[in-house]
Amino acid sequence: MTFTWPAVLLALLALPLLVALYAWSERRRVRAQAAFGSPDLLPNVVDRSPGALRHLPLAVLLVALAAMIVGVARPHATVSVQREEATVILAMDVSRSMKADDVEPTRLDAARVAANAFLDEVPEKFRVGVVSFATRAVVGVAPTDDRDLVRTALDTLAPGEGTAIGDAVALSLELGREVRTDDGETPPRTILLLSDGLRDGGRVDPVDAAASAKELGIPVHTVLVGTPEGVVREELPGGFTRIIQVPPSPETLRELASATGGEFFTALDDEGLRTVYEELGSRLGTRQVSREITDLVAGGAAGLLLLGGVFSAFLFRRVP
Repeated sequence: MTFTWPAVLLALLALPLLVALYAWSERRRVRAQAAFGSPDLLPNVVDRSPGALRHLPLAVLLVALAAMIVGVARPHATVSVQREEATVILAMDVSRSMKADDVEPTRLDAARVAANAFLDEVPEKFRVGVVSFATRAVVGVAPTDDRDLVRTALDTLAPGEGTAIGDAVALSLELGREVRTDDGETPPRTILLLSDGLRDGGRVDPVDAAASAKELGIPVHTVLVGTPEGVVREELPGGFTRIIQVPPSPETLRELASATGGEFFTALDDEGLRTVYEELGSRLGTRQVSREITDLVAGGAAGLLLLGGVFSAFLFRRVP
């Protein structure tokens, strides 16, 4: 906790003096009673002594005074508030293996559906960009809060060749670099990469891309698409069909997520996607800010003063 006017807190030193003054007053009162009456006759006049409870109103009053002094010093506390701005890059694998239909209707279509479902959950002010990658990585749409543009970019994705995962991460890191919030800060960024795994081509090694992401503090969350039974069928001249086995390769995606502080997921169903939303929400959904809490402290002080008055008036039938 910090204070705008910390010097005001020196007034708290007066509270022990008030306690000492009260103790001196109590001893003086007892001596005065003894001088004008016999302590042995007191039980015949008073049913019972109030005991330590008689000090309760004063204790409450002192706590209220302390709260008032703290309030005058204008305290600030670090609190979590809902974040309104962030950038998420959807890196979509469009390599040849994404044509496999082991995940219906195809791996690419399933990834596209998952990305659209993700858009439904992202706060409206979050900017979302799309990067597609096959032999090379290209920008589908720069980070924007226009969801229609993002969905159009996802709809136009088409399979290619190669799997340049490192290039996709490197290009995703560049997107959103110049985005600034209203107060001049760079909003947090994260990358959600959907792929069936194994690198095939590209200029940037995934290990180097992961190192760059870690240095920038940008986590890369990866989602593995596909099953071990995945195959791609290609039509050849003469009416022949070539069947290519394309099992997913989770190692690269798992290492990429681990190296950048992201999470590795293996499911595109509702439960798996919900985990993605929750993870991203915990990382992007709130931020720590310093907020003045004078109103809370002042309200507490007022409540304590009222409580002290109630104790004095009703517990001891003493109107202040």
